Amino acid sequence: MSATEADAMMLRGVLDAFRRREPDAVRVLYREYGRQVYAVARRVLNRADLAEDAVQQTFLHAWRAADRIDVHRDPAPWLATIAKRVAIDIRRYEGRRPAGMLADAGPGRELGGAAPDPDALDAVWHVRRAIDELPSSLAEIVRLHHLDGLTHGEISEKLEIPVGTVKSRSYRAHRMLVARLRQFRNS
Repeated sequence: MSATEADAMMLRGVLDAFRRREPDAVRVLYREYGRQVYAVARRVLNRADLAEDAVQQTFLHAWRAADRIDVHRDPAPWLATIAKRVAIDIRRYEGRRPAGMLADAGPGRELGGAAPDPDALDAVWHVRRAIDELPSSLAEIVRLHHLDGLTHGEISEKLEIPVGTVKSRSYRAHRMLVARLRQFRNS
């Protein structure tokens, strides 16, 4: 048996163990493919700190999808695809992330060392109240997306519902919020 064949058999063993979600297998895959995953994420994000987060999320996503890994193929392309998707999600999140999260605004809290703007606090109160008035299934989607920063895919996994359901509930919730907040704006 050649060294290449032995390496292929060893890799299949590791991938099979990974498929069974054995913790040692993920460590081996991380050691073998972590740099490649980091390089993919770094290329998309162009920031070391975000690329490091993307590496962790990539291996977490891979772990969740371990039952779908093909033990007869090199996992590098599979991991690279996951890494690219995770990095794009992170980039999107970072691009629309507000300077200060709504959760950071509240009575008695300072924003950036300055006194809170009463109009901003009033707006936050109206937004939170409008969210609270939504049906619970819609409010939960809005909170997870905007306050916790989860993507539609992550919400789908967390709530164990299809992504399409998350998107349709999000759309309905935002339409309802626009209508409710339009009343606030006109008052």
